Amino acid sequence: MKKILVLLIAISTIFSCSEDADDNVVLQNNASVNFKFSHHWDGTALNSSNYENLDLTNENGEVINIDRIRYLISRVELINTATGLRYLFDGYKFTDISNEDTYNFSPEINTIPTGSYALKFVWGFNEEDNTDGAYPDLNSASWNWPAMLGGGYHFLQFDGIYNVDTTNPSAFNYHNGTARVSDGVFEQNFAIINLSGPFMITNNATIEVKMNIAEFFKNPNTWDLNVLDTPLMPNYTAQKMMQENVMSVFSLGEITQ
Repeated sequence: MKKILVLLIAISTIFSCSEDADDNVVLQNNASVNFKFSHHWDGTALNSSNYENLDLTNENGEVINIDRIRYLISRVELINTATGLRYLFDGYKFTDISNEDTYNFSPEINTIPTGSYALKFVWGFNEEDNTDGAYPDLNSASWNWPAMLGGGYHFLQFDGIYNVDTTNPSAFNYHNGTARVSDGVFEQNFAIINLSGPFMITNNATIEVKMNIAEFFKNPNTWDLNVLDTPLMPNYTAQKMMQENVMSVFSLGEITQ
């Protein structure tokens, strides 16, 4: 009888401990995230099929045609707005508007806890990452920034024709990268883009990032292509104006999950 009583007490203790452990388990769901970049000009969608064929008017009144847009972002990061924990994704994203395969960014490791988030990334490369010749794929894409202008890589190549509605159209090359202060003196020119949200991630999600290309020419600096068309890469003032204008280019779009 004593043996049976001891056995019952032991069984009761085991179940009691197991129940307490279950009570302390906090189930946390994870989700994978991907990023999709879309492009527009003040609401007019731009993609590989139409960007070369549209007459677009900038803030200063010049009518332009676009020949090329390529850009780079890096250090894509999601910040949990409840816990403050940060999730930095590997790699960088090089986008060529002529190639829709480059519109998406899917990091190799992209799993995060579900929750409320804000998005952050670097326009171009920061000083640590902007190293001459470090990225073979960018080298083969002729993405290098000249050593005499500080080296590293472009952040943006935006080329086209302006005043196309006149008898005297001209070319522009709106290229952004390291700013040259003077001979041998350079200033980092990347920008930190914060898309604060917050937005909820409740399941596997695709986050759309919208790029309004018209903003390069208008906020906070209204761009006069008749004055600043080419060459702009060695022009310190132009480079710093580009850095200021890129801050309003990106916004959050649809979160699909």
